Amino acid sequence: MDGITKTQNFSKIHGTIDARMAGIASSLFMDRPVTLADQGDRSSDCGGRTIRLARGDASGFELSGAGGTITYSDPIAESSIAALVAMTYAGEGPVAADPASLSIIALADRLARTNIPVLINGPTGTGKEVLSNFIHRRSTRAAKPFIAVNCAAIPETMLEAMLFGHEKGSFTGANAAGEGFFRAADGGPLLLDEIAEMPLSLQAKLLRALQEGEVVPIGATRPIKVDVRIIACANRDLPHEVQEGRFRADLYYRLNVFPIEMLALRERRADIAPLAFAMLLRHVGKGERMPWISNAALAALANYPWPGNVRELENVMRRALLLSQGQAEIGIEHIVFDMTARAVEKPVEAPVAAEPEASAKLSKIVQISEARAIMEALESVGGHRANAARALGISERTLRYRLASFRDAGIAVGAGR
Repeated sequence: MDGITKTQNFSKIHGTIDARMAGIASSLFMDRPVTLADQGDRSSDCGGRTIRLARGDASGFELSGAGGTITYSDPIAESSIAALVAMTYAGEGPVAADPASLSIIALADRLARTNIPVLINGPTGTGKEVLSNFIHRRSTRAAKPFIAVNCAAIPETMLEAMLFGHEKGSFTGANAAGEGFFRAADGGPLLLDEIAEMPLSLQAKLLRALQEGEVVPIGATRPIKVDVRIIACANRDLPHEVQEGRFRADLYYRLNVFPIEMLALRERRADIAPLAFAMLLRHVGKGERMPWISNAALAALANYPWPGNVRELENVMRRALLLSQGQAEIGIEHIVFDMTARAVEKPVEAPVAAEPEASAKLSKIVQISEARAIMEALESVGGHRANAARALGISERTLRYRLASFRDAGIAVGAGR
């Protein structure tokens, strides 16, 4: 077990847990070593980060510094091994127990030692940025900062300057020079999230930066050398985007040296329990009691389809923490799944009564009205984004940005094509 030390009595007393943990820990990694000990093993000074295990009638946590004590009643129960995996690896790296996820993490660790570009595909909320950060921490560039850019969150008119930099006076409002993300990431990694949203014109410039190892800031006449390791993430099918002419084939093949495919959470159900415990460890308040997750609650989590993936699981566990506040266990009655977002086609009545939050409600009404107008435009052109954008008098990138903002606000909209 990489980074794990066990006291003399641990394997003897907790042999079943130890054997189950060994198969998982061989593929996981951590930044800080940990000692696994039996609760009664006080003879040796474990020091550092220590996790103690105890058998008892009722399962539970007792947090202490960076470690704590896990009491479990059944060594075979999924909750027992899930709690140990979560406490061992939460905050240290990816948390996983499913064989498919463990294989991906092992592959990512091998890729981390190289300088080749990494392309991570997968649905929204599956942990692409977490894996990207893990690759950085396991690489030879780990001492450099991890810089992440969401290509869909930056307006198209600003994206080139933000990525490649600009000279003073190169455009209206450029009162000072800007180095851009590429130069800021020099010597380290640059994560380009949602790279499929990058305009074709900038894709050509990105390809040159990758091929030549240099960038030309806006307004500059000479290229500047940069040493950047690119990690790109996409939640859309890039080969399909290439076929449709929305993504450059040469850039795709430049990035697609060794692609990693992140699976939806429903396709790696063995990850759900340890991730649920990890979410509790992340969000439990300082000094608050850390609840256990009952078998019934874990069964409900395992049987849910998780359309929002790990991000939705985090929402559910934060909600469960609030509903079970002060109780020793999270039961099935505390598991409340995200409600399906209301479709914008359904009429939304504006509230009549004046309230202090009236301005916020007005903003929401305006957003819903805008969403409805966009949906009507998409429907009128058969869902084709480029035609809908022309009909609305906006760019296709602005339309994509609007659709993404609606989804983030919980307004159900179609993606178009």
